[in-house]
Amino acid sequence: MKKLSILTGVLLLLLTSCAPSVRIIGSWTSPEKKTTEGYSSLFVTALTQNILARQTVEAQLEETIRSQGVSVTGSFTVIPPGFKSEEADKEKILEEIRKLGSEAILTVTLLDQTSETRYVPGTTVYAPMGIGFRGRFWSYYGTYNPYMYDPGYYTTDKNYYLEANLYDTETEQLVWSSQSETTNPASLQKFSASFATAVVKQLLRDGLIAGNEGSF
Repeated sequence: MKKLSILTGVLLLLLTSCAPSVRIIGSWTSPEKKTTEGYSSLFVTALTQNILARQTVEAQLEETIRSQGVSVTGSFTVIPPGFKSEEADKEKILEEIRKLGSEAILTVTLLDQTSETRYVPGTTVYAPMGIGFRGRFWSYYGTYNPYMYDPGYYTTDKNYYLEANLYDTETEQLVWSSQSETTNPASLQKFSASFATAVVKQLLRDGLIAGNEGSF
Protein backbone atom coordinates (compact mmCIF):
# COMPACT_ATOMS: atom_id res chain seq x y z
CA MET A 1 0.00 0.00 0.00
CA LYS A 2 2.90 2.32 0.73
CA LYS A 3 4.19 1.64 -2.77
CA LEU A 4 0.84 2.54 -4.28
CA SER A 5 0.73 5.74 -2.23
CA ILE A 6 4.14 6.77 -3.56
CA LEU A 7 3.08 6.14 -7.14
CA THR A 8 -0.17 7.99 -6.67
CA GLY A 9 1.72 10.98 -5.33
CA VAL A 10 4.12 10.94 -8.29
CA LEU A 11 1.25 10.75 -10.79
CA LEU A 12 -0.57 13.63 -9.12
CA LEU A 13 2.61 15.70 -9.20
CA LEU A 14 3.09 14.97 -12.90
CA LEU A 15 -0.51 15.82 -13.71
CA THR A 16 -0.25 19.07 -11.80
CA SER A 17 3.02 20.07 -13.45
CA CYS A 18 1.56 19.34 -16.89
CA ALA A 19 -1.56 21.41 -16.34
CA PRO A 20 -2.07 23.71 -19.33
CA SER A 21 -1.52 27.44 -18.93
CA VAL A 22 -1.71 30.47 -21.19
CA ARG A 23 1.52 32.34 -21.83
CA ILE A 24 1.68 35.83 -23.31
CA ILE A 25 4.44 35.68 -25.91
CA GLY A 26 4.33 39.33 -26.94
CA SER A 27 2.40 42.58 -26.59
CA TRP A 28 2.41 46.00 -28.24
CA THR A 29 0.99 49.35 -27.13
CA SER A 30 0.42 52.26 -29.48
CA PRO A 31 2.40 55.38 -28.58
CA GLU A 32 -0.66 57.34 -29.70
CA LYS A 33 -3.12 55.84 -27.24
CA LYS A 34 -5.45 58.54 -25.95
CA THR A 35 -5.67 57.61 -22.28
CA THR A 36 -2.88 57.52 -19.73
CA GLU A 37 -5.06 56.24 -16.90
CA GLY A 38 -6.52 53.29 -18.76
CA TYR A 39 -9.99 52.64 -20.19
CA SER A 40 -12.83 52.31 -17.70
CA SER A 41 -15.36 50.61 -19.99
CA LEU A 42 -14.80 47.81 -22.52
CA PHE A 43 -16.81 45.92 -25.12
CA VAL A 44 -15.63 42.31 -25.55
CA THR A 45 -16.10 40.06 -28.57
CA ALA A 46 -14.61 36.66 -29.46
CA LEU A 47 -14.38 36.24 -33.24
CA THR A 48 -15.60 32.69 -33.77
CA GLN A 49 -18.67 31.00 -35.25
CA ASN A 50 -18.60 28.47 -32.40
CA ILE A 51 -21.34 29.85 -30.14
CA LEU A 52 -20.27 27.90 -27.04
CA ALA A 53 -16.63 28.96 -27.39
CA ARG A 54 -17.62 32.58 -27.97
CA GLN A 55 -19.97 32.59 -24.99
CA THR A 56 -17.50 30.91 -22.64
CA VAL A 57 -14.50 33.07 -23.57
CA GLU A 58 -16.48 36.31 -23.45
CA ALA A 59 -18.15 35.44 -20.14
CA GLN A 60 -14.79 34.67 -18.49
CA LEU A 61 -13.21 37.86 -19.84
CA GLU A 62 -16.19 39.87 -18.58
CA GLU A 63 -15.89 38.37 -15.10
CA THR A 64 -12.14 38.93 -14.89
CA ILE A 65 -12.26 42.48 -16.26
CA ARG A 66 -15.15 43.38 -13.97
CA SER A 67 -13.14 42.14 -10.97
CA GLN A 68 -10.78 45.06 -11.63
CA GLY A 69 -13.57 47.61 -11.33
CA VAL A 70 -13.81 48.13 -15.08
CA SER A 71 -17.22 48.17 -16.75
CA VAL A 72 -17.57 45.54 -19.49
CA THR A 73 -20.20 44.30 -21.95
CA GLY A 74 -20.20 41.11 -24.01
CA SER A 75 -20.93 41.18 -27.73
CA PHE A 76 -24.16 39.13 -27.62
CA THR A 77 -26.05 42.30 -26.67
CA VAL A 78 -25.15 43.83 -30.05
CA ILE A 79 -23.95 41.01 -32.32
CA PRO A 80 -26.29 37.98 -32.36
CA PRO A 81 -25.11 34.41 -33.14
CA GLY A 82 -24.66 33.77 -36.87
CA PHE A 83 -24.24 37.48 -37.66
CA LYS A 84 -22.32 38.08 -40.89
CA SER A 85 -20.37 41.30 -40.91
CA GLU A 86 -21.13 43.64 -43.81
CA GLU A 87 -19.68 47.08 -44.47
CA ALA A 88 -23.21 48.50 -44.39
CA ASP A 89 -23.58 47.32 -40.77
CA LYS A 90 -20.41 49.01 -39.57
CA GLU A 91 -21.82 52.33 -38.39
CA LYS A 92 -24.90 50.73 -36.86
CA ILE A 93 -22.83 48.34 -34.74
CA LEU A 94 -20.32 51.01 -33.72
CA GLU A 95 -23.18 53.30 -32.74
CA GLU A 96 -24.68 50.58 -30.55
CA ILE A 97 -21.31 49.97 -28.87
CA ARG A 98 -20.88 53.69 -28.24
CA LYS A 99 -24.38 53.92 -26.77
CA LEU A 100 -23.31 51.31 -24.22
CA GLY A 101 -20.61 53.73 -23.08
CA SER A 102 -17.78 51.40 -24.11
CA GLU A 103 -14.55 53.34 -24.55
CA ALA A 104 -12.63 50.49 -26.17
CA ILE A 105 -13.34 47.21 -27.99
CA LEU A 106 -11.43 44.05 -27.06
CA THR A 107 -11.38 41.35 -29.75
CA VAL A 108 -10.10 37.79 -29.42
CA THR A 109 -9.30 35.46 -32.30
CA LEU A 110 -7.45 32.20 -32.92
CA LEU A 111 -4.40 32.84 -35.10
CA ASP A 112 -3.06 29.33 -35.55
CA GLN A 113 -3.21 25.74 -34.30
CA THR A 114 -0.29 23.32 -34.55
CA SER A 115 0.45 19.75 -33.50
CA GLU A 116 3.81 18.47 -32.28
CA THR A 117 4.65 14.83 -31.58
CA ARG A 118 7.28 14.14 -28.90
CA TYR A 119 8.67 11.11 -27.10
CA VAL A 120 8.19 10.80 -23.35
CA PRO A 121 10.94 8.56 -21.85
CA GLY A 122 9.99 5.71 -19.54
CA THR A 123 10.56 5.97 -15.79
CA THR A 124 11.61 3.50 -13.14
CA VAL A 125 10.49 3.88 -9.54
CA TYR A 126 12.41 1.98 -6.85
CA ALA A 127 11.23 1.40 -3.30
CA PRO A 128 12.32 -1.80 -1.47
CA MET A 129 9.33 -3.84 -0.32
CA GLY A 130 10.91 -7.27 0.30
CA ILE A 131 11.60 -6.80 4.01
CA GLY A 132 8.62 -7.98 6.00
CA PHE A 133 6.81 -9.36 2.92
CA ARG A 134 5.30 -12.67 4.03
CA GLY A 135 3.97 -13.97 0.67
CA ARG A 136 5.70 -16.15 -1.92
CA PHE A 137 7.93 -14.93 -4.73
CA TRP A 138 5.31 -14.95 -7.48
CA SER A 139 2.75 -13.14 -5.35
CA TYR A 140 5.32 -10.45 -4.62
CA TYR A 141 6.50 -10.24 -8.23
CA GLY A 142 2.99 -10.19 -9.67
CA THR A 143 1.86 -7.50 -7.24
CA TYR A 144 4.67 -5.00 -7.62
CA ASN A 145 6.25 -5.63 -11.03
CA PRO A 146 3.63 -3.61 -12.96
CA TYR A 147 4.42 -0.54 -10.85
CA MET A 148 8.20 -0.66 -11.15
CA TYR A 149 8.55 0.55 -14.74
CA ASP A 150 6.52 2.82 -16.98
CA PRO A 151 7.55 2.42 -20.65
CA GLY A 152 8.17 5.42 -22.84
CA TYR A 153 5.56 6.58 -25.31
CA TYR A 154 4.82 9.12 -28.00
CA THR A 155 2.33 11.90 -27.41
CA THR A 156 1.01 14.73 -29.54
CA ASP A 157 0.84 18.24 -28.12
CA LYS A 158 -1.72 20.66 -29.51
CA ASN A 159 -0.61 24.28 -29.47
CA TYR A 160 -3.02 27.19 -29.87
CA TYR A 161 -1.98 30.77 -30.67
CA LEU A 162 -4.46 33.56 -29.99
CA GLU A 163 -4.44 37.30 -30.51
CA ALA A 164 -6.23 39.89 -28.40
CA ASN A 165 -6.60 43.41 -29.85
CA LEU A 166 -7.89 46.57 -28.20
CA TYR A 167 -9.41 49.31 -30.37
CA ASP A 168 -10.38 52.82 -29.29
CA THR A 169 -14.15 53.05 -29.86
CA GLU A 170 -14.13 56.69 -30.95
CA THR A 171 -11.22 56.54 -33.42
CA GLU A 172 -11.40 52.80 -34.26
CA GLN A 173 -7.60 52.77 -34.05
CA LEU A 174 -5.68 49.77 -32.68
CA VAL A 175 -4.15 50.83 -29.36
CA TRP A 176 -2.96 47.49 -27.97
CA SER A 177 -2.32 43.94 -29.12
CA SER A 178 -1.05 40.74 -27.54
CA GLN A 179 -0.38 37.20 -28.69
CA SER A 180 -0.61 34.18 -26.42
CA GLU A 181 0.15 30.48 -26.54
CA THR A 182 -1.46 27.54 -24.78
CA THR A 183 -0.70 23.82 -25.01
CA ASN A 184 -3.12 20.93 -24.53
CA PRO A 185 -5.97 22.83 -22.85
CA ALA A 186 -7.88 20.42 -20.62
CA SER A 187 -11.25 22.01 -21.29
CA LEU A 188 -12.81 25.13 -22.77
CA GLN A 189 -13.75 26.38 -19.30
CA LYS A 190 -10.26 25.96 -17.83
CA PHE A 191 -8.64 27.48 -20.90
CA SER A 192 -10.99 30.47 -20.84
CA ALA A 193 -10.22 31.18 -17.20
CA SER A 194 -6.47 30.97 -17.76
CA PHE A 195 -6.67 33.04 -20.95
CA ALA A 196 -8.75 35.78 -19.33
CA THR A 197 -6.33 36.06 -16.42
CA ALA A 198 -3.30 36.29 -18.73
CA VAL A 199 -4.89 38.93 -20.99
CA VAL A 200 -6.21 41.10 -18.17
CA LYS A 201 -2.87 40.96 -16.36
CA GLN A 202 -1.16 42.19 -19.54
CA LEU A 203 -3.73 44.97 -20.01
CA LEU A 204 -3.02 46.10 -16.45
CA ARG A 205 0.73 45.83 -16.90
CA ASP A 206 0.62 47.88 -20.10
CA GLY A 207 -1.64 50.52 -18.57
CA LEU A 208 -4.68 49.99 -20.81
CA ILE A 209 -7.07 49.49 -17.88
CA ALA A 210 -6.89 50.64 -14.30
CA GLY A 211 -6.88 48.01 -11.59
CA ASN A 212 -4.65 45.92 -9.33
CA GLU A 213 -2.38 43.39 -11.05
CA GLY A 214 -1.49 42.01 -7.62
CA SER A 215 -5.09 40.88 -7.10
CA PHE A 216 -4.47 37.77 -9.22
